[in-house]
Amino acid sequence: MLFGVERRELAAQLRVTLLPTPNSSGLSRELEGHWPESPAASPCVAGVIPVIYYSILLGLGLPVNLLTTVALARLAARTRKPSYYYLLALTASDIVTQVVIVFVGFLLQGAVLAREVPQAVVRTANILEFAANHASVWIAVLLTVDRHRALCHPLRHRATSSPGRARRAVAAVLGASLLTGIPFYWWLDVWRDADPPSTLDEVLKWAHCLIVYFIPCGVFLVANLAIVHRLQQRGRSGPRPQVGKSTAILLGVTTLFALLWAPRIFVMLYHLYVAPVYRDWRVHLALDVANMVAMLNTAVNFGLYCLVSKTFRAAVREVFQDTHLPCTLGSRSVGTVAEPMLKPPGLPKGAGL
Repeated sequence: MLFGVERRELAAQLRVTLLPTPNSSGLSRELEGHWPESPAASPCVAGVIPVIYYSILLGLGLPVNLLTTVALARLAARTRKPSYYYLLALTASDIVTQVVIVFVGFLLQGAVLAREVPQAVVRTANILEFAANHASVWIAVLLTVDRHRALCHPLRHRATSSPGRARRAVAAVLGASLLTGIPFYWWLDVWRDADPPSTLDEVLKWAHCLIVYFIPCGVFLVANLAIVHRLQQRGRSGPRPQVGKSTAILLGVTTLFALLWAPRIFVMLYHLYVAPVYRDWRVHLALDVANMVAMLNTAVNFGLYCLVSKTFRAAVREVFQDTHLPCTLGSRSVGTVAEPMLKPPGLPKGAGL
């Protein structure tokens, strides 16, 4: 599966606490059944650190992404700007990625069930994992194209952009992501790649690198360079232009993605052509760390939005106030006589009934 390395190694770590040493020829036969079939298989070095990391990532990232979804949904309904619909879809795809890959794939299947799962279920989960991954990346591509058209072709963007068009584009990306995830039913677990990669395995790994990194990063690079060049042209012809909040968020999202996913792509190609994860513990450890860094991309956007956008921060405060107000009113009603509802206390100034 997408992150099958950590799952298998973790299951072995949970069952065995003694690591082999170079001079361990005198081990009793009682321990022989605990080790991988091949003596050259790389041991787990990270131990339970990935489990702790992913548990924290899920425990913090999932509530934050749910809060981001509510805030962006309010902004999208209020302003009807396509960029908010793309950010909303991006956050929703990050939630699906966290649930499918981090919770179901890694924590549940790897740590809890110790990979005691039928192969058909594992391969079906491959499709969902890669589909969620593709959707998250390519919705960011939609946001990039939308911002490029808004700055470089403003008249055309105003004439053709609408919430309905944005929703249709998101739906098309989701459908295409599911279709592109189907071939990864035959994705091989990197932990099991003891033999040289077959043609199918090599094609799938290159397809993974192209779909989730090289092609999207090419689009990000070209579009962002065009946006920066356009802003520089405006600066030379008039007063210094201010970078819009949506543009700043776009540059931040794409830059973080390129930086956080680069280690995984590099290690994947290194595994394919130089040293396999199955044989070299250093590559094994590098892929563990690279996967953890890549999954961090699903939880950092909330901080970026809060840092850049005052409007988003205000929307988040509204969400907290709306969730706190019913609790406050409910606590006041305990042991007290109910007030007439015509004049509820604490209504904001100018609010209607």
